[in-house]
Amino acid sequence: MSHQPQRRIAATYMRGGTSKGVFFKLTDLPAEAQLPGPQRDAILLRVIGSPDPYGKHTDGMGGATSSTSKTVILSPSERPEHDVDYLFGQVAIDQPVIDWSGNCGNLTAAVGAFAIEQGLVAPERVPDNGFCTVRIWQANIGKTILARVPITDGQVQETGDFELDGVTFPAAEVAVTFTDPADGALFPTGARVDELEVPESLVAGGRLSVTLINAGIPTVFARAEDLGYQGTELQEAINGDPAALARFEQLRAYGALKMGLISDLSEAASRAHTPKIAFVTGPKAYTASSGKAIEASDIDLNVRALSMGKLHHAMMGTAAVAIAVAAAIPGTLVNEAVADEVSGQVRFGHPSGTLKVGAEVVEQDGQWQARSVTMSRSARVLMEGAVRIPI
Repeated sequence: MSHQPQRRIAATYMRGGTSKGVFFKLTDLPAEAQLPGPQRDAILLRVIGSPDPYGKHTDGMGGATSSTSKTVILSPSERPEHDVDYLFGQVAIDQPVIDWSGNCGNLTAAVGAFAIEQGLVAPERVPDNGFCTVRIWQANIGKTILARVPITDGQVQETGDFELDGVTFPAAEVAVTFTDPADGALFPTGARVDELEVPESLVAGGRLSVTLINAGIPTVFARAEDLGYQGTELQEAINGDPAALARFEQLRAYGALKMGLISDLSEAASRAHTPKIAFVTGPKAYTASSGKAIEASDIDLNVRALSMGKLHHAMMGTAAVAIAVAAAIPGTLVNEAVADEVSGQVRFGHPSGTLKVGAEVVEQDGQWQARSVTMSRSARVLMEGAVRIPI
């Protein structure tokens, strides 16, 4: 039996939006983990505590949900007009897998603060008081994101009175702007609504209308009613139904195939982070998971989305980007669900409450393009120091 001491790795545990993750500076990682590959994955899996057949993450930093099983690696950016490179790893809970195929929009809110505090932003760009716009290169998807971080007396201001549904306590507001959020073609099939041909065991008639969009993160949108739901469900209604989860995962695989993200349905299992699958309906009243009453008049539509095989407790930041863009474009299922025409911003209901997000879209030569999407989040350091792992 080995009696080697545990390895100590400098790290910061942060909340960003409705997610939590373990943040690392690239140069603080062990040499073998500073490059992508199996050694990096093995170290980060052990940090989070995956794979965990008990689904608890008792022996790691993960929180046993898709929102809390995340890792972030930051390094100074060598790209002009950028401050920091942001690499995100979505860690599976019960499998030895880290999915590097997409971004985490929620944790983006924490990237700016971490970058400033770790000296990854040039000091002359950080005011004594005001805001520092951190220019982030999202390395997973090759996109620029801007985080407007409040600064007080030369330090990142984390406390404030901004309330974000899905987060228990208020904090300082961080505006996050996703520029040119489409990854390739906005609509990969060229259509704003597609008919997925699926087994009749999944959908009556074997056909499901969907909007397939690449904005923020590849997302498959369906009507709640077409799936037999109200669109106001909370987590337990879906996550407590293993047959429903299996059905959503199969539908997600068919969507991934139609989007060209995979070439065979079997590949979806190793690409669990992307695409996301969501269902929409018009504005309906419901009671959020906190007990807060959401009135139909409070929102433009309802959206429920799944992440890593489970219904998300609020909304993934990247999926919120997809919602905003799709809501702004006539002819999509998301736009169809909106009660009244929206100009710029849309407020949608999710299991934890509501979220407002704005998209700037343009139509050129019959093709829709997304220029930017902006939403407000918050972030703070929960713990800093070092993680320890026995490998």
